[in-house]
Amino acid sequence: MASISRTLAQWITNLRYEDLPAAVVDRAKGVTLQSIASSLIGAETASGKQALKMIADEEAGVKKGATLMVDGTLVTKGGAAYANSELALSGGKYDTFRMLTHPNTAIIPAALVAAESAGASGKTYLTGVVAGYEAMERMAAEFIPTVMSRGFHPGPVFGIFGAAIAAAKIMGLNEDQINSTIALCASLASGNLESARGGGTALREGAATRSAMLAVTLAQAGHTSSDTVLEGEAGFYHAYTGNNHGVLTYSFAGDVKANLANITANLGKDWMFLETLYRIYYTAGYNIAHIDVPAAICNENNIRHQDVDRVEAVVNWLETQYPSPAFTSRREDGEARVGGTAYFTAYGVVQRGYPVTAGRKVEAKDAPPAVLDLMKRVKIIPSHKMTLFGPCFTIFTKDGKSYTKQSTGREFIWDFDTHAKRIQDIANSLPIPAAQYGEIVAACRDLEKEARADKLVRLTVKR
Repeated sequence: MASISRTLAQWITNLRYEDLPAAVVDRAKGVTLQSIASSLIGAETASGKQALKMIADEEAGVKKGATLMVDGTLVTKGGAAYANSELALSGGKYDTFRMLTHPNTAIIPAALVAAESAGASGKTYLTGVVAGYEAMERMAAEFIPTVMSRGFHPGPVFGIFGAAIAAAKIMGLNEDQINSTIALCASLASGNLESARGGGTALREGAATRSAMLAVTLAQAGHTSSDTVLEGEAGFYHAYTGNNHGVLTYSFAGDVKANLANITANLGKDWMFLETLYRIYYTAGYNIAHIDVPAAICNENNIRHQDVDRVEAVVNWLETQYPSPAFTSRREDGEARVGGTAYFTAYGVVQRGYPVTAGRKVEAKDAPPAVLDLMKRVKIIPSHKMTLFGPCFTIFTKDGKSYTKQSTGREFIWDFDTHAKRIQDIANSLPIPAAQYGEIVAACRDLEKEARADKLVRLTVKR
């Protein structure tokens, strides 16, 4: 029986654009736009500027490589992958898969670097993006909380695989080379949590994306690896989950064991990629439903915030203990705080939404007084029975009535046009003119028609 990496490599090698369902292509376009939008925002942040300057200062003048987004400097492929990933992280417009991974911060920068390097078409690029997402998310799905509980952030730990697979597919690596790419990623994967918990700055998907390009380059040059590097006795899953039998320390749904065979089951038929959500607000992924769903309850029932007595939200238990019950740095089921889950729930009720242009820093002085008042009357109730990102909200009004809405966890899964419309307000706050951003949206929408996918990179550069 073929190993996990070998089975994935065979599927990735044989995957064609024509094999992709329309919804899968649409999602690949959407996550691309989300990542580019985040990179544009990130270029205006201190961390984004630092990443661009560091790589440009060290690597400017190379004859062959890839382009820094927004900046336009030609640097090495690894340097561009790192800096562009850091831009996407700094901008805060992530996508999110099962709360604790943000694939577009690694996969899209690597895919664009590969597309520029290979002169790849839009169709080739889209196929690579889909391959990277599907493989990464299948590898991560059941293991995310357990990996986090062992002190590793699953974003970079799994993101390196998605980034490398997307780049390898776009650059035309064969089955053996892709198998070796996956194995090399197991050696290069990392992302420890303690620095961030101790008040430092985390090194996350930027480093993973740079290492992904190293893995692809080594595999392309002939580096060979074992087929059992993922599920072997000393392999990836043993190292990052504590065993190679699928035994889980934590899980979103209370499961105690996962089947490793499910990673490759029904490849090309069941698309886990379609579970990917858009995190359009700069807040923790588990908060996104707490804005839109209470707002929908108020809109549907014509509820004024002045008439609300209190709000209760029953949520998945892991959403209340970040980043892990093993070492919780913040709890969401305790006293309400500015920038916490109760705050965003109240914001949804009072303001019927949240600005997509708002950044990471949330301060009481900037909040509407009614939000600060109502958040004290929001109760967050953890449950092992609630689906991830699918809280059940009940709004109690002062006249004794109550209104309940069960979210599904899929409220932030949209088609491309809906997604583009939802984030349109960022257009006037970017380092490029709104019209130029409009060109990016149009290019993403018709990406399969583009002769060169790296047109998207050129469109981010200031004119």
